[in-house]
Amino acid sequence: MARTRKKPNLLVVLIDDLRFDELGCCGHPYMKTPHTDRLAAEGARFTSAFHTTPLCSPNRASILTGQYASRHGVIDNVARDAHSHRLPNYHPILQRLGYRTGHVGKWHMGNSGGPRPGYDRWVSFPGHGEIIDPILNIDGKEERYPGYITDHLNAHALEFLKSKDERPFALFLAHKAVHPDAYQSADGTLDLTRLAGPGRGGYIPAERHRDLYRDAVFPPAPNVKSLDEVVKQKPAWTEAFALKTAEQSRAVLDRIGAGTQEEVRQRARMMASVDEGMGEILALLEKRGQLDDTFVLFLGDNGYFFGEHGLGPERRFAYEEGIKSPFLIRYPAWFAPGARIDDMVLALDIAPTLVELAGGKAADMAHMQGRSLRPLARRGKPGWAWRQSFMCEYFSENAMPWLIGMSYKAVRTRRHKYIHWTQQSADGIARDELYDLAADPYEMKNLIRSRAETATVKRLRTELARLVAQSVGL
Repeated sequence: MARTRKKPNLLVVLIDDLRFDELGCCGHPYMKTPHTDRLAAEGARFTSAFHTTPLCSPNRASILTGQYASRHGVIDNVARDAHSHRLPNYHPILQRLGYRTGHVGKWHMGNSGGPRPGYDRWVSFPGHGEIIDPILNIDGKEERYPGYITDHLNAHALEFLKSKDERPFALFLAHKAVHPDAYQSADGTLDLTRLAGPGRGGYIPAERHRDLYRDAVFPPAPNVKSLDEVVKQKPAWTEAFALKTAEQSRAVLDRIGAGTQEEVRQRARMMASVDEGMGEILALLEKRGQLDDTFVLFLGDNGYFFGEHGLGPERRFAYEEGIKSPFLIRYPAWFAPGARIDDMVLALDIAPTLVELAGGKAADMAHMQGRSLRPLARRGKPGWAWRQSFMCEYFSENAMPWLIGMSYKAVRTRRHKYIHWTQQSADGIARDELYDLAADPYEMKNLIRSRAETATVKRLRTELARLVAQSVGL
């Protein structure tokens, strides 16, 4: 393995709403991401990486704290500016450990774009931000800058990396892409006047990429079903799907797209600018002799549905398309080129991993519920053990008018997934869902009523209760 310095540089690249299969190296049928794919070719690709709350604000808080949403308290996309200043973010820990820290890009735990504690350099924007001519908050000063937001963020990341500061760096680069151009009010609802227009879903690629992938097709998965077919196996969705036809719901859905082929193409076009930036970043680190001394992690902030299970545009739910993430790490000291890791890893694992790499002690990570990924570089050695289950959770919100009452707690193991709809199945399990992922990877056959699975349901309910208690510290 390559030699590395005692305290490596740390780079996290987070893409907004990126599905687990929306990279070339992850199987996308036409998207070209050669620079991002380089991370997988020269490092490790994690095939079972998950979010514990597949929604922007809660999951971003989970990444920064290493905690479930039940613990850190950011449970939805409602503006929580004051709360976000008090999060047990890992960046202040890194500062104390001698790191130069930077945040470039989307924050979205609170709609303010102003600096949060723990960063030597701050570049962000209010709320979801704007794709064209965005307002940027640079170290507390807000101005509007002409141009394309991804290009701006790539440039600021490069500027941060070019510093001659002798301290190791920790950069959190959080792209606006591939989220559509939309604004969000303080109660979490979408401001439809800021969407880019019907038929485009608000997705705007850079002008130079607008002709990419013309007429390319993303093949629908077997679980892209009609709503009537879905509710036969998922009765919890009956009311939600009925509400999708209401006037208030259609006002949102008709403006933000619903998994059309052009929407998928627009997302791929937006990723072209992200990938260009990755190429510039890797080239700079290589030129400066820092690449092999830098822990580079690339992931999405939640999944996304392209019509699977009748869902889209959506990401909030515990089916695989919603909770799985692309997850790539390049760090030669830990992972050989082309490594494939199939063990279940979580967004919660990022904070403890980086703090451990930075030389942190157990006390620095005592509040974290994730696990350092270091053991996955040593798999096969005596004493090997890794998680066999984790919890997903979602808390009903007002952001989408058809999703009221859709709160859940779910447990996923290597083989099974059990979803408990807390507001619909409080007195039993009639509307709950159980899937055998080995036999049914697309989650189309709900086994909750199967007598043959009675013991499995009991075991998973017990495990879920344990994880719920653990998540809130009981």
